[in-house]
Amino acid sequence: MLREAGLRPTRQRMALADLLFGKGDRHISAEILFDEAGQAGVPVSLATIYNTLHQFTRAGLLKAISIDSSKTYFDTNTGDHHHFYLEDTEEVVDMPKTGVSIVNLPTAPEGMEIASVDVVVRVRRAR
Repeated sequence: MLREAGLRPTRQRMALADLLFGKGDRHISAEILFDEAGQAGVPVSLATIYNTLHQFTRAGLLKAISIDSSKTYFDTNTGDHHHFYLEDTEEVVDMPKTGVSIVNLPTAPEGMEIASVDVVVRVRRAR
């Protein structure tokens, strides 16, 4: 998978790819992956985790989901879909495919095309 994406399969990349993709579709932050790597005995720094997640995203293996300026999750499902962000638990979950209809998008600037539309709906327990 790494070679097909144009990435050299280093030991650390392969170990992190196993952690990321070995559990099916998931949403994960760098901090969660760092904790999982430590529990799995994978010696890696948090900086390397961030670098690897961004390399995987640029290679098309992951999709970045920005919650706010300080929180990004990475999705192993790179297909078009939208998300709920559960504020109480700081989790990201997939929205049902029938949940959102995007209409009347503006025309992209000249020479540009719309690559994707990402919708994140923040939810919390009713008070």
